Amino acid sequence: MQKLQGQIVDIKNKRIFKGEITIENGKIKSIEKKDHSVNHYILPGFVDAHIHIESSMLVPSEFARIAVNHGTVSTVSDPHEIANVLGVAGVNFMIDNGKQTPFKFNFGAPSCVPATSFESAGAIIDSEDIKTLMASADIKYLAEMMNYPGVLFDDEEVLKKIAWAKHFGKPIDGHAPGLRGDDLTTYISAGISTDHECFTFEEGLEKLQKGMNVIIREGSAAKNFEALIDLLPEYYENMMFCSDDKHPDDLLLGHINQLCARAVAKGIDVFKVLQAACINPVEHYNLDVGVLQVGDDADCIVVEDLRDFRTLQTYINGELVFDNGISKLESVEFENLNNFNTDRKQVSDFRFESNAEQIRVIECLDGELVTNEIIESATIQNGNLVSNTETDVLKMVVVNRYKNDKPAIAFIKNFGLKEGAIASSVGHDSHNIIAVGVSDEAICNAVNLLIDNEGGICAISNAKEKVVALPVAGIMSDQNAETIGKQYSELDKMAKQLGSKLHAPYMSLSFMALLVIPSLKLSDKGLFNGSDFKFTSLEI
Repeated sequence: MQKLQGQIVDIKNKRIFKGEITIENGKIKSIEKKDHSVNHYILPGFVDAHIHIESSMLVPSEFARIAVNHGTVSTVSDPHEIANVLGVAGVNFMIDNGKQTPFKFNFGAPSCVPATSFESAGAIIDSEDIKTLMASADIKYLAEMMNYPGVLFDDEEVLKKIAWAKHFGKPIDGHAPGLRGDDLTTYISAGISTDHECFTFEEGLEKLQKGMNVIIREGSAAKNFEALIDLLPEYYENMMFCSDDKHPDDLLLGHINQLCARAVAKGIDVFKVLQAACINPVEHYNLDVGVLQVGDDADCIVVEDLRDFRTLQTYINGELVFDNGISKLESVEFENLNNFNTDRKQVSDFRFESNAEQIRVIECLDGELVTNEIIESATIQNGNLVSNTETDVLKMVVVNRYKNDKPAIAFIKNFGLKEGAIASSVGHDSHNIIAVGVSDEAICNAVNLLIDNEGGICAISNAKEKVVALPVAGIMSDQNAETIGKQYSELDKMAKQLGSKLHAPYMSLSFMALLVIPSLKLSDKGLFNGSDFKFTSLEI
């Protein structure tokens, strides 16, 4: 039996009082008012309402070891990334690894594997697979339905997946950036209950007014907190917080606690903030996570104050998993699995014969997943379209990592590289190799470095090369969080020394092949106009 004393934050009843919590067999046996001199606060643990654990480059057990440091006790996790590489086997890997820790992972069944028919992934999860997954107690929901055109136009396979989620009584997550009006109404009426892709206040407001739960996302690349946070005071019962994609160096610094601190600093009522951070995800997804009520699992945290939310202790099922700067969770041994099957490339593979005067260029927007299409003058040397560092129009390639195929080539603006190249096998959604550089030679060297390592992220300069190997499915590390966080931070610094102007160059790079987000993107099959759902030519 354990007893915790402090200022008890009862979010559901909107009150704070001095009290004592008695924990027995992992449950809260009693909560009583009691006078004492303890000044810290006890509240339910934080829940990330939508995250791809894979984007932390850590396996679930290692992610948990760091997340508890920031008061996070649970996540609503879409294993979409590893599923696009390894299918159901990848989903099972995430579940099994997560079970090696007391942290409360809640995995969904990935609804879109492959994400589109316009790129090459490593696996397929069809409606029969969804049926099997949804029948499992380990699967809590149908993960983000990115194929919103399939919903709008009654695609048979899409509707079957939605039907199986309804059959098993499990929530259906949405993904519909910019969807408005009648199309949004149709999308919601299919049974889709959330969206984490809102990037304007007006879009978020319409979705809330039509009955959707809007999840405020603030990740390593996509940052929508400022655009949406002013909706929270009125719609706090239907909003949540998420990171979606969180890189390891960022995770070491903070998690959902950071969003709570920012919201409170804006003068938003602390109970409304904590409702979104602690209560709403549990109730919406029917999670087995306690919310600091008698009879609940003892999933609670002790924080220094209700301003910065610095975590002093974290409890899961009554077990102390973080205590005053030290995570009590241990690293877990596991067996790597991967799907990497392409040969080294030649510089000539990245040549693009052309005599065009103008080309279509992807405009990368810092902090956004959406891109623009712009027209720029072509730079041609010996009949080959090449990068131009003066105009910051750089060659970008996507290389199929599942088979030997001709690389796809396009051009991108706003990466700012003045030297070398950067590359990543974290390339949403199919996780082919994506690279951008100032020359074909640099791009080829970066791509081959990742092929040699069977996955990772890297930077190449005139004088040196640096790589962070990601041998687990080509998207996650087999190292501990501190090691990978340091390595990633050093690589991020090198990319910026090469000239990158982006806040998170590798996260931004990984999304330049994300076809489900408009406008212009590059898959291994070519340049894709996401607004029109068709491939488009590079040359004008």
